[in-house]
Amino acid sequence: MSGKYYRNLRLTAAQLSVSELQTEAKKLLDNKIHGLSFSPYVSGQAPGTQITEQQIHERLQLILPYVEWIRTFSCTQGNELIPKIAAEYGLKTMVGVWLNDDFENNEKELQNAIDIAQAGHAAMLAVGNEVMLRKEMTEQQLVAYINRAKQGAPGVSVGYVDAYFLFENHPSVADACDVIFANCYPFWEGYPAEHALSYMKNMYTRAVKVANGKPVIVSETGWPDQGTPDRAAVPSYENAIRYFVNAYHWAQEEGIDMFYFSSFDEDWKIADEGDVGAYWGILDKDGKHKYAK
Repeated sequence: MSGKYYRNLRLTAAQLSVSELQTEAKKLLDNKIHGLSFSPYVSGQAPGTQITEQQIHERLQLILPYVEWIRTFSCTQGNELIPKIAAEYGLKTMVGVWLNDDFENNEKELQNAIDIAQAGHAAMLAVGNEVMLRKEMTEQQLVAYINRAKQGAPGVSVGYVDAYFLFENHPSVADACDVIFANCYPFWEGYPAEHALSYMKNMYTRAVKVANGKPVIVSETGWPDQGTPDRAAVPSYENAIRYFVNAYHWAQEEGIDMFYFSSFDEDWKIADEGDVGAYWGILDKDGKHKYAK
């Protein structure tokens, strides 16, 4: 579709009713969006749960008609099985390597990721997720992991995921990456929903500036549909679906690759993020559609 088509939709999106937004969301998903963040957990599970192949198949099948890529977060506890299974369905995977201050487990994560890449099942490697934001290792330690991944997986683009502004603060990390994976969340910065897209575009532009010509991918963005407000950012179904439609119209108009957060509502995230943590999915925890009704 033409850029003019998307511009016109974006200009009128603020006036669309909820039912009209649902129609637009269904069109976007039926035509396949670029990607979704994918965790296979169901209620009662969380990181630490060993995931089975059957469960991965079941959860992937729920999002398969709507995406071209998925993004994973870990290469242990059964998550290392996801990229091969995704490939069987024709999906590409941005393979996540979970790094933190457990350096013994980091070695397992990194080696499994390299094995996945060498088997041909990693379209990209995301080495670390918000490690700098959590302050769990030094800049030099993180760069070393990125470089080891590049050495172990030649021919595969390797990057690191973090909040867009941390690439400004840690230029050596940006320099080590083949591609910048920028998390852009107007919600978590307390920005009002009616101006969220403009703010997210500014986040992306800041990441582009520090990338120095390297590709920049929006590795996460989204809006919760329930929960407690964060300053001026209010969770609601209407705000969430409007943000989804606006964000993807913009990304497709500009040719920007974007992984939306997330595939499913996830109960376990309440412990870390409060009540809003459970309500970021485009499908609910049982796999029922929330947006494309």
